[in-house]
Amino acid sequence: MSALQIVAIALCFPIMFVGWALLFRQIGRFVALYRVGQADPRRTNDPASRTWTLLKEFLGHTRMSRLPVVAVAHWFTALSFLLLFGTLVNAFGQLIEPSWVLPVIGHFPPYEWVTEVFAWTGLVGIVVLMVIRQLKHPRSADGEGGRKSRFFGSTWWQAYYVELTILGVTLCILALRTLEAALVKIEDPSFNVGLHFPLTNWLSGVWSSLGVGGLENAIVLVAMIKILISFAWMITISLTPTMGVAWHRFLAFPNIWFKREASGRTALGNLKPMTMGDGQPFSMEAMEAMEESAAESDEEAPEPVLGVGKVEDFTWKGLLDFSTCTECGRCQSQCPAWNTEKPLSPKLLMMTLRDNANAKSPWLLASEEARGSLLTSDATTTAVVEAPLVGTTGYDLDRPLTAYNPLGTTADGEPSAIVDEDVLWSCTTCGACVEQCPVDIEHVDHIVDMRRYQTLIESAFPSELGGLFKNLESKGNPWGMGARARLDWAKDLPFEVKVLGGKGNNSIESASEVDWLFWVGCAGAYEDRAKKTTRAVAELLDTAGVSFAVLGDGETCTGDSARRAGNEILFTMLAEQNIATLGEVGAQKIVVTCAHCFNTIKNEYPDLGGRFEVVHHTQLLNRLVRDKKLIPVARPEGAAGASPKSSAKNAASTAPTVTYHDPCYLGRHNNVYAPPRELIGALPGVELREMERSKEKSFCCGAGGARMWMEEKLGSRINMNRTEEALATGAERIAIGCPFCRVMISDGLTAKQSEGVGEDVEVVDVAQMLLAAVRRGSEGGADAAAEAAPAAVGASADAGGYAGESPAAAGAGTSAAGAAVAAAAAGQAEAVEAPADEKAPADEQAPGAEKAAPAEAKPAQAAAPAADADPWDEPAAATSAPATEAKETPAAKAETTP
Repeated sequence: MSALQIVAIALCFPIMFVGWALLFRQIGRFVALYRVGQADPRRTNDPASRTWTLLKEFLGHTRMSRLPVVAVAHWFTALSFLLLFGTLVNAFGQLIEPSWVLPVIGHFPPYEWVTEVFAWTGLVGIVVLMVIRQLKHPRSADGEGGRKSRFFGSTWWQAYYVELTILGVTLCILALRTLEAALVKIEDPSFNVGLHFPLTNWLSGVWSSLGVGGLENAIVLVAMIKILISFAWMITISLTPTMGVAWHRFLAFPNIWFKREASGRTALGNLKPMTMGDGQPFSMEAMEAMEESAAESDEEAPEPVLGVGKVEDFTWKGLLDFSTCTECGRCQSQCPAWNTEKPLSPKLLMMTLRDNANAKSPWLLASEEARGSLLTSDATTTAVVEAPLVGTTGYDLDRPLTAYNPLGTTADGEPSAIVDEDVLWSCTTCGACVEQCPVDIEHVDHIVDMRRYQTLIESAFPSELGGLFKNLESKGNPWGMGARARLDWAKDLPFEVKVLGGKGNNSIESASEVDWLFWVGCAGAYEDRAKKTTRAVAELLDTAGVSFAVLGDGETCTGDSARRAGNEILFTMLAEQNIATLGEVGAQKIVVTCAHCFNTIKNEYPDLGGRFEVVHHTQLLNRLVRDKKLIPVARPEGAAGASPKSSAKNAASTAPTVTYHDPCYLGRHNNVYAPPRELIGALPGVELREMERSKEKSFCCGAGGARMWMEEKLGSRINMNRTEEALATGAERIAIGCPFCRVMISDGLTAKQSEGVGEDVEVVDVAQMLLAAVRRGSEGGADAAAEAAPAAVGASADAGGYAGESPAAAGAGTSAAGAAVAAAAAGQAEAVEAPADEKAPADEQAPGAEKAAPAEAKPAQAAAPAADADPWDEPAAATSAPATEAKETPAAKAETTP
């Protein structure tokens, strides 16, 4: 044994034991810290589905696919970390015997092939990631200090250290393989080197000048370097538990497995219910029972934990989330608050909570006696323990990092809150952060949990919310208007609107007497612009022969804004009232025009016992078009830039060009992307122009998270950012599917029009555009239908051909257009329906749908449906049958990717 081998053994074996010991010690500390968090019992159901989700997300890198180049490079790098572990074991054997290989598999060709493939691809992958990090470095990014870089605020030395470690390890593996090939050529000339070293043999000639002794010493040296690099990394991360860029290699697996939805769906849609410290969801009954129990007991009962006021109030899964953050900044790059110069960065928030939990962990894990001594002997611990989680930090808006102080002190040593209150209240709960996160961190749930504590316990919320809460409590709507005004929108309609539980001639007793309960919503009833959407949907349903009824003054706010503002108790009261009302009238099928009402009734009421079939109006209208109960046949009126706009009495409005804004609570939260676009595609003579940020990357309007009711005092306005992007498409109509979005973008458009920009543009609901095509088509009779139908086929096919969409996306438009041709040929302008016994399901479409690429519409990336995709969102299937045939073919189901 050479002196080099003795030195190598003396260094490497002890460092191995130290590395593993420190690693397991830190894992134990993580487990102890997570056990301090609140219980969360809903994380272990359906283990088979959870395991499948984990395998799918890791092996398929499905959560990283938004950045394809990064996803591919990271896939090879991540797989190499696991698959090349055998080379580390082999390196220890080579310290003793340079020609040593792993038993059984050491010279098994498939194993050697995998080793060489992933050594090379791991090397290329990490180089690509290093280059990308430099290209996206803040020094070359826009904004103050490069804040538009997704890496702004990340811990750079940690990222560089991890990247250089991977680079060094992969280079050592390839060097060892070339040295092994050169050695085996000398020791066994008959050995098939090409079979066992397919990708490194060509480099083995580099070592031809070395003899056997030289090659053996080189192998020992490189093996030693590889081991020292690997265990230096292990020791470093074990001593740095806040090194998320490294720890995510281990923690991402449990974080994904324990994600909120066992189906694999992201933590969007419904919020995590507020718990009371024992993991059980909050309810008024549970609160009363706890108070009664405390009154009967001699012992003082612990106060229920409502929301999160200290880092230990988070659930154990929340603490795991913080540790898992990789600091990649995808959430930050998509956040509407951060992109409009506000202090909220989802990444910086997760990093701050992680660092705060780590700094506080010695005190959290100590006994009561030890805690007292820690507070008296350690000023840092004292500051961390006594600092409020949310409060004032005295931050500088131009230096957003100063809004985060994980140790409870400012850079000058002054006492400070951990997170500034402006960070908390800047969130629109749009879900962009959750949708983008590759390791399934649940940012929105954590932010709302902190808001709950601020609202319910501290009463520390923006002053504007006081008026909101008062109006919701006393009047049942955010505007504070009387319940009798809820039916004002229906005045002067050419038909009667049925009212459930009403007193007039138009009243009915049970929802079973109609096809749908039309949930108008507060905005749809009170807000003048939103009333146009309500009227348009009502007219379209009447035209299609679909019976519906409304609750009238029996309807009250769903509680969406109250819940996202942190007032869980008010939300519960409103929700239980609505559920009771809906139950009394026997409602089962509900159609909604507000994306927030849609999300709340569909996803959040089930937690309180209210289970209904809930559809958004674009989904229902799209199905009616597919069923040929609505036939859009009329082209937009007027020359380009002169299309007539809507009015209070005439809600219809369309134009030759339109761009569509995806509401966050319809798109990201519920994966409804296709129906609105299919409806636009069915409009003859209308071209859809996608904005650059659309579908899952759509930019928020700024109204979510109760921001609709708060003044926007920091940075630039979110709605202006989005409005300018919409105007940049050159479209004459900005189509929306949510009254909140309508208000925000309309206000933005008004501001731009005051500057002389976009004076011919109007913000409209998709239903208004459909109404314009259907109404004028019915007024024009069969001639209008026959003239417009061919154009409808082309327009709808164009709309269905945007990049990344299923080829079936053109189905709805061509379905309606094909029906229009048939109707015109028969001399009637009504929808053509199949006999009752042959009536096609709503997922079917008319023949003759042929995909055509759009001439000018900007491509958009394909939406990523939820794992449990809603059948209402399935695009219609395209067929090649002649347009004059009456036979229909079933629609292909939409592909689902998590």
